[in-house]
Amino acid sequence: MSTASSTESSSTQPGAAAPVEAPEERTGRVPRRFGALVDRFAPALGAYAVVKAIGMTVFLLLLSHTGDYLTKQPGRGGAATPWDVLGTWDGVWYQRIAEDGYNPQLIPLHGFPLATYYENSAAFFPLYPWLMRLVGAVTGLGTYGSGMVVSVLASLVAAAGIFAIAERLGGFRAGVIAAVLWGLFPGSGVEWAVYSDSLFVALSAWACYCVMTRRWIAAGLLTLVAGLNRPTAAVLIAAVSIAALVALVRRTDGVARPLTAMLVTPWGLLGYVAWVGWKMGDWTGYFKLQQGAWNRYFDGGVSTVRTIRDVLAGHWVYWQANPVPDLIAIVLLIALPGLLVLLWRTRPPLVLWVYTGLTLFTALSTNQIFGNISRYLLPAFPLCIGLAVALRRVRTSSLAGLLATPVLAAGWYAGYALFELGIP
Repeated sequence: MSTASSTESSSTQPGAAAPVEAPEERTGRVPRRFGALVDRFAPALGAYAVVKAIGMTVFLLLLSHTGDYLTKQPGRGGAATPWDVLGTWDGVWYQRIAEDGYNPQLIPLHGFPLATYYENSAAFFPLYPWLMRLVGAVTGLGTYGSGMVVSVLASLVAAAGIFAIAERLGGFRAGVIAAVLWGLFPGSGVEWAVYSDSLFVALSAWACYCVMTRRWIAAGLLTLVAGLNRPTAAVLIAAVSIAALVALVRRTDGVARPLTAMLVTPWGLLGYVAWVGWKMGDWTGYFKLQQGAWNRYFDGGVSTVRTIRDVLAGHWVYWQANPVPDLIAIVLLIALPGLLVLLWRTRPPLVLWVYTGLTLFTALSTNQIFGNISRYLLPAFPLCIGLAVALRRVRTSSLAGLLATPVLAAGWYAGYALFELGIP
């Protein structure tokens, strides 16, 4: 009798003990993994959601108290209800794209010193409105509701990515604190609004995490998709590509995977810019539209330096002066060196350094609305990680007291100041 038949026979004999199922066989691998993911991410996401909900409440209460949104131009901080303010400014453009699609054109505009072309929806990248349309088709929600759903869900994915990166650098507690700090960052009011910022940070954070965990193909694909969301994906493309190049030179992960990541990263961004240029009949059409319609262009930081000088002197005579958001931007710039030192102390990997440095460089070297610096630096989430690691040893009661005022104040400095006292 063979060994196999003996085993089979003994297992069926009367009184023989039944074979014991492994936990994976009894409960399944998927439930176990899902439960582990919940245990890992729930504290960070829960804390982040609470912070955002409190800030949103304060924001809406301020809107209701002042009522200024009722007197402003619709779409420019003006709306019928406080909730609708979250769909103004850029949110109007995204809703139009989700409803009607694109019609890229360069139409000359005359009689305005800083504008040479009419504004056109082609300045806004397509991934976010595509997802808005998809959510609307599945749920039946309108463009505003769909945009809010995408933004809120994307913000949770972004917070999870920030937590995962901070956890690797400073442990579980640092990860939770980092997610909370990102929710309190100046400019974080657009995280729960009809804006594409949360989606971009979600893609960026997980792309960086994939680089840190040597998942090169996933990092490249996430970066490619991010290129369909915002032009600042150029920063992420550079960060992932440089990290992949270093890995390629050092042969730490072979050749194929880092090389593939480098090759796929830019095509989302390049593809959309090329499509706009083709539709306009001008391959530089996207950049002409940004400069001619929105006055956005690279100037090496000249406008930033000039505006900082004017703000510090109390001269509100520069282009798009918004005193409160501009002063908030100054405070953030003052805090930047300290945040960078704290990040340096965590010894972050190259991808985070390149990503953070280029994000800062891009935000400060572009002619723009100065008060928006707080929003343009929102993708620089590693700045929150260094501070989170520094705070991880603070007792929970002390930490709660330390963050209580920012949690309440965020509804003003990150929400009301951005949407009602400035131009996000």
